[in-house]
Amino acid sequence: MTASLLGAAAPGFDRPLAVLEACHGRITKQCNTLEKLLAHLPEHGADAQAQQAARAVLAYFDTAAVHHHDDEERNLFPLLEQAGAPGACELVETLTLEHDAQALVWRRLRTELQAIAAGTVAALDADLTRRFVDMNRTHLEFENTHVLPLARQALGAADLERLGRAMAARRGVSYEGRL
Repeated sequence: MTASLLGAAAPGFDRPLAVLEACHGRITKQCNTLEKLLAHLPEHGADAQAQQAARAVLAYFDTAAVHHHDDEERNLFPLLEQAGAPGACELVETLTLEHDAQALVWRRLRTELQAIAAGTVAALDADLTRRFVDMNRTHLEFENTHVLPLARQALGAADLERLGRAMAARRGVSYEGRL
């Protein structure tokens, strides 16, 4: 692990499961930002702070979160199935469906966030926002308590290297590169 410019240690792609877990932490932070934005808007409207928060959430879920789902669906999940991990097929099916549901809700929420980022709208659909946040938190908790431990148990060094190399390539960085 190396220190990033912000001072936090970031795992390298040579530790792909740690990278996935770190991504989960960043998704949680973006969900926290959404909740803060939801509370901020009624009193302050789409002020500069709200616009900045909306842009940050958009940037994260439009790029990093997409890569994260691809890491899981295109690389991690097939490796778990190939390794014959117990319950992998059912896990993969459930989690892929959850990713699809998250993407549908995100598309609706994204439109509202774009308007806030532009300063043209000063409200978020509270139910939609809470649904998106709750979906993500439940999904991440499940992955952290079931999927990542299963991957640590079932995948060997060669599998982990393949996963890490695919994740790095997806982001256009070297395998040894850090997030």
